[in-house]
Amino acid sequence: MRIWSIHPQHLDRQALIACWRETLLAQAVLAGRTKGYTAHPQLTRFRTLPSPGSAVGAYLTGLADEADHRGYHFDRTRIITPGTAEPILQVTDGQVAYEWGHLIAKLEQRSPDVWIRWREAAPEAHPIFEVVPGPIADWERPG
Repeated sequence: MRIWSIHPQHLDRQALIACWRETLLAQAVLAGRTKGYTAHPQLTRFRTLPSPGSAVGAYLTGLADEADHRGYHFDRTRIITPGTAEPILQVTDGQVAYEWGHLIAKLEQRSPDVWIRWREAAPEAHPIFEVVPGPIADWERPG
């Protein structure tokens, strides 16, 4: 499961769709609708919030907004608690840099056109994140 801290505009088609599906799974886990993935480290940052479901809903809204921008259709009725994509969580610049390196490597192999567009760019964070100084997140599993 990869719930990217990076803005969905940077994701290729495959990553955007996978992120949508995986975040829907995360939403189901946080809502108690499934028994799988309950200990997944990517969920840690949402569980620390007073309203994890609303945060995931805001994250999914940001993905759906990007899908709309590209002319895709993500079924927004699947978002249990839709929200506005505005900063409600912090992410460290170290985490963003780690994810950016991970994404750029994937794009180079899988989507060269997208890689060319973003390889020299500075990444933006998903709209629900405020970037703050710091290392890779404790819940990240570098590998």
